Amino acid sequence: MNEPLAERIRPKTLDDYISQQHLIGKKGVLTNLIKQGIIPSLILWGPPGIGKTTLANIIATESNRPFYTLSAISSGVKDVREVIEKAKKSGGLFTAKNPILFIDEIHRFSKSQQDSLLGAVEKGWVTLIGATTENPSFEVIPALLSRCQVYILNSFDKNDLVALLHRAMEKDALLSTKKIKLKETEALLQVSGGDARKLLNIFELLVSADDEIEITNALVLEKIQKNTVKYDKTGEQHYDIISAFIKSIRGSDPNAAVYWLARMIEGGEDVKFIARRLLISASEDIGNANPTALILANNTFQAVSVIGNPESRIILSQCAVYLANSPKSNASYLAIDNALNLVKNTGDLSIPLHLRNAPTKLMKDLDYGKDYKYSHNYPNNFVEQEFLPDEISGTKIYEPGNNSRENNFRETLKKRWKDKYDY
Repeated sequence: MNEPLAERIRPKTLDDYISQQHLIGKKGVLTNLIKQGIIPSLILWGPPGIGKTTLANIIATESNRPFYTLSAISSGVKDVREVIEKAKKSGGLFTAKNPILFIDEIHRFSKSQQDSLLGAVEKGWVTLIGATTENPSFEVIPALLSRCQVYILNSFDKNDLVALLHRAMEKDALLSTKKIKLKETEALLQVSGGDARKLLNIFELLVSADDEIEITNALVLEKIQKNTVKYDKTGEQHYDIISAFIKSIRGSDPNAAVYWLARMIEGGEDVKFIARRLLISASEDIGNANPTALILANNTFQAVSVIGNPESRIILSQCAVYLANSPKSNASYLAIDNALNLVKNTGDLSIPLHLRNAPTKLMKDLDYGKDYKYSHNYPNNFVEQEFLPDEISGTKIYEPGNNSRENNFRETLKKRWKDKYDY
């Protein structure tokens, strides 16, 4: 039997599908759509090995639609057009039974390849299902993204992965004949990194030689040679190394930041992905302690988008070293989270009349904009007035960080607002 275990026990129905209950549970959004026979074009976004391809197959099967698939790694515009022509002949136009075109790793499609899908999706020749491990907001062109619903698939938790192992032992024709005892699973789950496909492949390797076997942590570590230097940009190290990279910058360690950067570059990571993370770090971890960091990070993103490898490594290194050496503040990051929580808890509070726009006579008669004080008409371009709704007047949302620049912010706010900003 040459077919891998992950393929042999691949779920065929929604009932067999483990996890993602928010999508395919009894009240899941996809479950309801399938029951209604209405499947929109959609993007399945989530980590590798969590069943995006499987879910696409199940959607096609349970909705009784023709199913076509392409891999973004090996397919070009010509392949896309050929499949669309086949799909047009196998399904009706603008019907609930439009053929499904599944594109794995759609984030790897170029703009021209994605453009070639637009007409078919827009005209209803196919229902597109794309799978991606990357944020579709960055990797899918806006015109195509606007025509798709995006559904997020969550990582498997420990119970999901253990359930997969038990199902393999019970349902697989080969493994069900063996006596397998799962004494310990921690090392097995750790080595797989939450990737179900990798978990099942490792598990099959462990149990293939013997008819009776006990799975322990020691056995897993002994049998599985884990090459920690290898960088798999589609696997868990993709997430672990970028995490180590950002935490090294946050921790002001340029040595470690450049080391993890080198690991990603050597592994073939997308330089734009690295640059995006630097942009986020410049705002989240440095913020107004050094506003120039955001400018440099944005210029870095623009530069590597134009230049590419191998020269991009120099620009990325310069930016990473600069960010690691910058003073740190997460004050703006905390402020927006505080504000969002306040909005969620208080709802749509009424906008004070003096802050409202008054483009018409009626609005002026209703006192919109009345008593607003134009700051530039006052000394130092400042006059004290209330800018928050009455119900939350005086609420502290932003607190300056403890660094030289934001300490200046703090003193200026105290001087202007006195008790209101008395931190």
